[in-house]
Amino acid sequence: MTTMNPGIDAAGVEKQLIAFLAERTGAEPAPEQDLFDAGLVSSMFAMQLVVHLEDEYDIEIVGPELSMDNFRSVRAMSALVLRLRDSEGEGEGDGEI
Repeated sequence: MTTMNPGIDAAGVEKQLIAFLAERTGAEPAPEQDLFDAGLVSSMFAMQLVVHLEDEYDIEIVGPELSMDNFRSVRAMSALVLRLRDSEGEGEGDGEI
């Protein structure tokens, strides 16, 4: 897994995702573009996106986070990454068992 800088922001995640999608699909989507409606992402490719995001940002996407809405646009995926990175860091070092 690639461990990204903990200070990563939405713009950085969006830029990386747009580059990844452009490489894989040949199209450079806008951050709010519906990737499913545009035909850029299928349910099978969405699973590749899950693996990519988990590996690239050292997160786990499970359960309700696997909703298609979280993968509908670059902006939605960016928000998912940041939310999961924030929630995974909350329990670290606070003395909880």
